[in-house]
Amino acid sequence: MTSLKIYNTFGVEAQAPEMLIIESEDQLIELLRTRAKRPYLILGGGSNVLFRQSPSGTILLNRIKGRVVVEETETEVTIGVGAGENWHELVLWALEHNWGGLENLSLIPGTVGAAPIQNIGAYGVELKDTFVGLEAIELRTGEEQVFSAEDCAFGYRDSYFKRAGKGKYFITRVYLTLQKQPVVNVSYGAIKEVLQAAHIDHPTIQDVSKAVVKIRNSKLPDPAFIGNAGSFFKNPELEAEEFYRLQAEYPQIPHFTAPEGRVKVPAGWLIEQCGWKGQRRGNAGCYEKQALVLVNLGGATGAEIWALAQEIMETVKRKFGVTLEVEVNVI
Repeated sequence: MTSLKIYNTFGVEAQAPEMLIIESEDQLIELLRTRAKRPYLILGGGSNVLFRQSPSGTILLNRIKGRVVVEETETEVTIGVGAGENWHELVLWALEHNWGGLENLSLIPGTVGAAPIQNIGAYGVELKDTFVGLEAIELRTGEEQVFSAEDCAFGYRDSYFKRAGKGKYFITRVYLTLQKQPVVNVSYGAIKEVLQAAHIDHPTIQDVSKAVVKIRNSKLPDPAFIGNAGSFFKNPELEAEEFYRLQAEYPQIPHFTAPEGRVKVPAGWLIEQCGWKGQRRGNAGCYEKQALVLVNLGGATGAEIWALAQEIMETVKRKFGVTLEVEVNVI
């Protein structure tokens, strides 16, 4: 048995019957050729997972590395990145080359291979904005497949790999197109505020990245000290009629436009209005600086954290009639 405590950022204890470190496509294909029928669970950085219980299958730890330029023009560069690469280190690499597109996604924990599964996003930018395609190996057959952006069916913190393709593929390589003459995106208010406070009137992508890092560090706990998986819940997207009903009762409710006429409401605001911010249940808690983040305050089990999450969801549903959707992969 292998302890998974250091392989998940919640820092909860779970035991796996076996864990294999995958460092190449050939290694994985050979493994699946001889052991295709076994149940597998893929882990990258373990930053978006909660183990309610110990998994029954073999853990495949994605450590496929490598960063290469695939294609380059005067204005763009397309890169191919091993899915086991650290996401933030990739962002820093892009910034060193002055390639724009990833700076708003600075300091998001996890691996590159997890990014398209979640369609990671922050501060007005999503992965799909730079995504070209990915390569993956089907666990059942061991066959290599290529997925385009359309194939991935990206949505808000969502993709094909969280729905019909869930648990079926091991992502090996991700392709992104970045800008050599970058235009910064400071549409998110907090970024503007940080830049203005630093008297930066003409920000570079490096300035934007530093601002994002500063914002994230001020709001989110460091998993090295407080176990967490970042935002535990998605921000709900409501139909316009449902939102107007809520707004009539709560005129101060924050909101943002969403696709197809829907309205996005911050889940953190809903949770905070229910009195959960800074509260704890045993060793699990709702972070004091950001209600969207659930934390392991020391020795919490995955079951404890999940029980807290369910209690929060029930309270929000009862008060606002809104069903919160979990962003973290609960196992």
